[in-house]
Amino acid sequence: MTTTSDELANVRYIVGDVAAAVDFYTTHLGFTMQTDAMPAFADVIRGPLRLLLSGPASSGARATPHNFTNAGRNRIHLIVADLDAEISRLREAGLSFRSDVIAGPGGRQILLTDPADNLIELFEPRHAEVPRPPKGSGPSQRSSQDHTEPAIG
Repeated sequence: MTTTSDELANVRYIVGDVAAAVDFYTTHLGFTMQTDAMPAFADVIRGPLRLLLSGPASSGARATPHNFTNAGRNRIHLIVADLDAEISRLREAGLSFRSDVIAGPGGRQILLTDPADNLIELFEPRHAEVPRPPKGSGPSQRSSQDHTEPAIG
């Protein structure tokens, strides 16, 4: 499997209400609408991330086994410059969070959920700018000491 540097990363979230999910991501998290096939499907984009929002009538949701009905612990990871400002802005918009702010060696994070209870992590790196590996460098060329979170958006 190969990728190109201009390829989007695609993540599928199964949602109960595609319109509510689109409104959530475009209103609160800076995504823009790409494809509108509501009520079955829509996709939204933020930077190199394409989020596929699959409603109950979509082929993506129908392909999911019945015992996989709950959201998991996987989540999209969005880099923010000022976590406290984002928390205030989102709370003022009526959103609530699923965790407290957690601090670690790489920065601080908090979890919230979309209308279908899929997790979203907002992450503020410890340093103002998140370095990216040089073009052409893969995991084998990066130091094992490098614990930097990759930037998304």
